[in-house]
Amino acid sequence: MQHKTVKLFIILIALFFIAPNIVTASEKYIFTGGKAGGTAIYYASAISELAKKNGLKFLVNSSGGAIEQIRLVDSGKTDFSLAYSGQVFAAAKGGLKNDPKKYTNVRSMAFFYGAPAQLIVNKNSGIKSAKDLVGKKIGVGNAGSGAAANAQLFFSELGIWDSIDHNFIGYRQASDAFKNGQLDAFWVFVSYPNASVTEASMQNDIELIDLYSDGESVNLFDKYPYFSKVVIPAKTYKGLDRDVTSFQDKTLWIVNKDVPDDVVYKILDVTFSKKGLEHMVNAHKSAKAMSMKAGGSGMSTQMHPGAIKFWKDKGIL
Repeated sequence: MQHKTVKLFIILIALFFIAPNIVTASEKYIFTGGKAGGTAIYYASAISELAKKNGLKFLVNSSGGAIEQIRLVDSGKTDFSLAYSGQVFAAAKGGLKNDPKKYTNVRSMAFFYGAPAQLIVNKNSGIKSAKDLVGKKIGVGNAGSGAAANAQLFFSELGIWDSIDHNFIGYRQASDAFKNGQLDAFWVFVSYPNASVTEASMQNDIELIDLYSDGESVNLFDKYPYFSKVVIPAKTYKGLDRDVTSFQDKTLWIVNKDVPDDVVYKILDVTFSKKGLEHMVNAHKSAKAMSMKAGGSGMSTQMHPGAIKFWKDKGIL
């Protein structure tokens, strides 16, 4: 009888430790990537594959872009997504354009890659600066996307937002319109090389505009210090025969605050393992910027407790 009691006690103790993992494994988590042609959807799909191989169920959704993704994560309609650090910071403070709401349920998990602004024009267009776009038709990204929000911010600071014909369309649609001569330029705010820009370069002789100099002319980087200088190397796209300076924001992995700590810890551990990082690079070249050291740095917004524990355990925080 005593032997049976001891055996039952051991089983109960084992269930106490195992049960949380059983619950976690049975739950489904939604990872919302961005629009077609953007980098976020590649990351969401790649991480969902890693999750599946390690006992987690992730479902992948698409969205209109980073601003929408912040709202979805905040509401709990999605669990994981990507967004730009400046916009996550602004959202928490009620500082999004025309949106005073404070999105306080969003937490950061990791830094993924830098997302540079890229403004694509035809080489023979005569457009040498962003300020030359006055009166021109330009694709700026989907309404509600981080690309469109940063386009409005940038061109407003230059004083020309209301003087350009801005079209709220996604990258692939903009690339097609550009190739067909329906747009004078299009803007992407994403890692390079971007598939939509690559496609445009195959049919047109393209040029990228030096956006860093334009930003410096209006003290953009003093006002928005989360932007940093970046150089897009020559040969990144067909016909790009020189290095081009631009500016970038940091792309963060974000999560709703109510996602369990152990789930956040586990998926970070899986993604930033050696095999996980190799898998991410195979999914998208921009993942070359990912590393254990870089992943836990550069987050100016509130971190999820599971992420804090993970990065502390790895000696990063």
